Amino acid sequence: MKYTFMANIYHEDNAYIVAFPDIPSCFTSGDTLEEAIEMAEDVLNLMLWDMEESGTPIPSATLPERMDVNGYIAAIHADTAAYRKKYDKKPVQRAVSLPRWLDAMAKDRNIRLSAFLQTALMKELGVAQ
Repeated sequence: MKYTFMANIYHEDNAYIVAFPDIPSCFTSGDTLEEAIEMAEDVLNLMLWDMEESGTPIPSATLPERMDVNGYIAAIHADTAAYRKKYDKKPVQRAVSLPRWLDAMAKDRNIRLSAFLQTALMKELGVAQ
């Protein structure tokens, strides 16, 4: 899913602090404004991914004109599908049945079924590695 949330960015104690008023406990910081925004994208993706996985309702984003601002407002974008693809590398085990003769041929040619299946699925789904 793609999301955009408004962030409140302010400078304090030689750091840029970023908070998302619509998502409690979603905040980060950076030494520079660029670093703070990069960290904000990361924490927003991570928090929204966790909310999607746990079934927690994701709130609607507050309009900028309705925000109580302390510092600056920035629109931070998140794409949880792309974030998952980048970071969710945990392998899963799936039972696959195939004819014995086909299994024997694959073994004779040293074809690793796991790697072959991943490549074939990515090709079939039109997904880049």
